[in-house]
Amino acid sequence: METGYITTPFGRRPMTLALVKRQIRTEQTVTKGSVDKWRVFRDVGDARALLGLQDRALAVLNALLSFFPSNELNSEKNLIVFPSNAQLSSRANGIAGTTLRKCLGALVEAGIVIRKDSPNGKRYARKSDGGNIEDAYGFSLAPLLARASEFAALAQEVAARQRQFRIMKDRLTILRRDVRKLITVGLEEALPGDWVATEACFVDIVGRFSRRPTLQDLTSSLDEMTLLHEEVSRMLETQENTSKTDGNDNAFGCHIQNSNTESCNEFEPSFEKKQGDKPEKAKRVLQKDEPEMFPLSMVLRACPEIGNFGRGGSIGSWREMTAAAVTVRSMLGVSPSAYEDACEAMGQVGAAIAVACILERGGHINSAGGYLRDLTAKARRGEFSLGPMLFALLRANSTPGRASA
Repeated sequence: METGYITTPFGRRPMTLALVKRQIRTEQTVTKGSVDKWRVFRDVGDARALLGLQDRALAVLNALLSFFPSNELNSEKNLIVFPSNAQLSSRANGIAGTTLRKCLGALVEAGIVIRKDSPNGKRYARKSDGGNIEDAYGFSLAPLLARASEFAALAQEVAARQRQFRIMKDRLTILRRDVRKLITVGLEEALPGDWVATEACFVDIVGRFSRRPTLQDLTSSLDEMTLLHEEVSRMLETQENTSKTDGNDNAFGCHIQNSNTESCNEFEPSFEKKQGDKPEKAKRVLQKDEPEMFPLSMVLRACPEIGNFGRGGSIGSWREMTAAAVTVRSMLGVSPSAYEDACEAMGQVGAAIAVACILERGGHINSAGGYLRDLTAKARRGEFSLGPMLFALLRANSTPGRASA
């Protein structure tokens, strides 16, 4: 293999500094060993996305490798292949000439092959009297030998990403199933808690799923669904603790009533009849003053700072939340008109949540009023949702040192 000589392209093709650096790097890193050309080809194929190559470019590379007589790429051999475009097209499944030239350019640009053009731009070789190639013009396969270990590492990286992608996709599928069924239990059993808002939050997260998600998309969705699963589990645990307390109270009541020769069962019919007049589930729906997206407990865990502005230093209802937001609005310097516009665009509770998020991120926002107006404008255009902002704060505040019970 010829070394120490930088070649330039024929004709109008420009020479760039990147091409010079690639040739120098190839000459410096080429080893005296040998590699299997088809193994390197498989590694390049696996890492094609990282190398910026399309499937047709791989077909052309496969055709180029087929013109190299040996399966081993060795620095002691001539690594230049010189097929014509017609021969390449024939071995690349009849690819069109224009597409062939684009694919060859892509292979050169990616540093997979190097051009070694002849004086007239043709591809050919001169042989000695003994039949050995003395000089050849075409495409050098030296980068495949020089970068074999790099391509193998890239292929392993892609394989690791694919494994991680499959693992996270499976986890997201399981979490989605679990959250969906747990919410259904809460709704069907009429358990205490804002299950309607929790279900709306679940629908909001699922609605942002991409049809072709990236690893980053899956990570974000998995984080949000994990946080929602924790919230649902907390609501169910609260119900379990409440049930145990109620059970102890009922047992104690039975003991007292039995001392008066009366059974607890004697009081159950009248109790059920009284409660049957207005079921607890319907009562909660009628008295509900909560948003249709997020449970209050989740909002307070994401934005704990606003709790300091509630009555007695805590917030226990959405009415107290909106009242605290008005106080915070004034403290942040948000004008009444800006807050009213936000209420019109996002609803009173939505505006309160937005103000709570702005308060939580106060150190990163220069103008709270301008920021709220920008969110309001996006909300009116349908380009803004509280979900991503709220879940980002929830992730930030869910560290062991800051998470609230």
